[in-house]
Amino acid sequence: MDFDLSEEQRLLKESVDGLLTDSYDFDARKKYMKEKGGWSKAVWGKLAEQGLLGLPFAEKDGGFGAGGVETMIVMEALGKALVLEPYLATVVIGGGFLRHGGTDTQKAAYVPAIIDGSKTFAFAQLEKNSRYDLHDVTTTAKKKGDAYVIDGEKFVVLNGENADTLIVTARTKGERRDETGVGVFLVPASAKGVTKKSYPTQDGLHAADITFTGVEVGADAAIGNPEDGLALIERVVDDARGALCAEAVGLMDESLKTTVEYIKTRKQFGVPIGTFQSLQHRASDMFVAVEQARSMSMFATMASDFDDAKERAKAIAAAKVQIGKSLKFVGQQAIQLHGGIGMTMEAKIGHYFKRLTMIENTFGDTDYHLRRVTDAGGLV
Repeated sequence: MDFDLSEEQRLLKESVDGLLTDSYDFDARKKYMKEKGGWSKAVWGKLAEQGLLGLPFAEKDGGFGAGGVETMIVMEALGKALVLEPYLATVVIGGGFLRHGGTDTQKAAYVPAIIDGSKTFAFAQLEKNSRYDLHDVTTTAKKKGDAYVIDGEKFVVLNGENADTLIVTARTKGERRDETGVGVFLVPASAKGVTKKSYPTQDGLHAADITFTGVEVGADAAIGNPEDGLALIERVVDDARGALCAEAVGLMDESLKTTVEYIKTRKQFGVPIGTFQSLQHRASDMFVAVEQARSMSMFATMASDFDDAKERAKAIAAAKVQIGKSLKFVGQQAIQLHGGIGMTMEAKIGHYFKRLTMIENTFGDTDYHLRRVTDAGGLV
């Protein structure tokens, strides 16, 4: 299989790397963290100007018709720069629901606003006891004439504080863990009955716990079949998992680079600690772990186009397993090789480790996905 980038993809990589090099050093990131919602509207505007927010959308919807490889390139670059802006929540997840399940009317209403950067999205899916099971939903969407009335609570909604539109999973029929009866709804964040409790997460992003009390939306708010939306949810979340794998590779790659630079300059007993053979071996092991993760990230990107949903899910779960193992090893080694300074807020390596830790626990941790691969019969 040929993993070389095409000329267009290389230009995309150079473009996004150049933008983030100019706009997103560590000091700038700390400044952006203090803005409302925890990210920079100016940087978001620059991403829109370069067309990065429109990459995955079809040309007829105003996008560029790019695929999984282009998303991988962007997410890896965002990881290297520790970007705070809601690309995952808005373009990958919000845009994913519209691309895979939205009507032409819904696409016309929402996609242009994503592409030009004027609107952002948040995915309200996680519930108090649901863990990683996408079908474990107690939030309800009850029919009221042609409308739906949504009641329930969602937790750790990334970009929930700032999002203009919420994509909400809610049960239209059945019991809590039934795999049927789960729908997906577009809910204006300003709708009557929506209340938020916002807070920063440990990786510098912002999230919100959101309560829906008698929130009324029209029938046109449902994305796909409101009584059988689990396959759509799993499809979009698999895309998000693949994107997170790519982001983690960028984070690990930069963690390795930062660590190697540090051990080349940090002196002990009058010589750089990078001259110690044992530390060279640890850096080499980090490199191997990063390359293993990179290979599986590419595999996840290829798997996102699989027609067989079970094979796609198994492949992406396997990638998440390797990513989880690699990021834990690379992150821990990076902190240890930095010593005490790696635990301070002033050192960026600690921020990389925090983001890696959050990725490991987003949409299923390593143990969860290992069980999924095992239950599916492993990879042949």
